[in-house]
Amino acid sequence: MSTTAQTAVDQIAALFAGEGGAEYLGEPVTQAEHMFQAAALAKREGAAPALVAAALLHDVGHFTGAVHGRDLMAGHDNRHSHQGADWLAAWFGPEVTEPVRLHVAAKRYLCAVEPTYFAKLSEASVYTLSVQGGPMSPEEVAEFEADPYSDDAVRLRRWDEAAKEPDAGDPGFEHYRELLTALVRQ
Repeated sequence: MSTTAQTAVDQIAALFAGEGGAEYLGEPVTQAEHMFQAAALAKREGAAPALVAAALLHDVGHFTGAVHGRDLMAGHDNRHSHQGADWLAAWFGPEVTEPVRLHVAAKRYLCAVEPTYFAKLSEASVYTLSVQGGPMSPEEVAEFEADPYSDDAVRLRRWDEAAKEPDAGDPGFEHYRELLTALVRQ
């Protein structure tokens, strides 16, 4: 394993062990449990390794940026999807970072194009949707659909919303260490 890959994965592991143990914005799981569950769902569905990594890392922006996830719940969009993707771009390519960047947009997209999707949102997700701009306009929908990573972002968003089960028993960070290490750009 290269020093770069080891350093990157160790920094990510430290986030999961630290702030990842905090409550997840009003959900019945910690932030780390939520992300482990999203990755486990992606893996169960046979997603490519990069998309499994994106599912695992999709919310790191809640604790890598200047504006914390708690600020989102206080009504200030922390743009965690962009903060997380930008932070991850130091080590990973767009196949990992862009679904992360687009996962909030995917929630807004699904609420605009699938009338039943909104009913699947948790109370916290309904609240954050309002802070993040609400359902997309037709122009935003067209722009989102044109993005080459929009399909992956929609898949990630569905796992994101389903990954809020207390005591799901999904594997911890070490289960994903090798996968992440293999994806780090040298």
